Amino acid sequence: MKGLFKKVMLFCTGYTYSNLSRLFLRLFVGVMFLHVCVRQFLDLGNLPAEFPGFWGMAPDTSMTVLLIIEALCAAFIILGFLTRLAVLPPLLVMSVAEVVAYSSYDSVTPTLLTFQPGYPVMFIGIFLFLLLSGPGKISLDYIISAYLIETNDDNAVIEKA
Repeated sequence: MKGLFKKVMLFCTGYTYSNLSRLFLRLFVGVMFLHVCVRQFLDLGNLPAEFPGFWGMAPDTSMTVLLIIEALCAAFIILGFLTRLAVLPPLLVMSVAEVVAYSSYDSVTPTLLTFQPGYPVMFIGIFLFLLLSGPGKISLDYIISAYLIETNDDNAVIEKA
């Protein structure tokens, strides 16, 4: 029994799959954020009158631009392309959504951001984790950086000769 416990403990703590874990987390949060974006895009006709426009655009145009940015960021997160930059706009959007959800939680008027308080915090936590940890080795970021390092080393050898 003691040997079995030892083997189980060593197996559970000795083997880590951090790159596979980050891939799963990127796929999960990217698909979930894309789902939120598509749901909001389909409900774009019910845009609340109090939604502010930004950069001098009308509210519906600014919301469409925001949704396109969210969809691109979700796709970049799924692919692992420019991951640390791609999590910044969704992180900002979810922070604003959390504030809006708390401020309008008691109001009767429905808003486009139909989140319950605390729901965007899950996204914020995952986006912060990806910002700190990076995309992992199963990503376009890793493939591109490995290629750039390889081509950079070739140029260094040519320059030395």
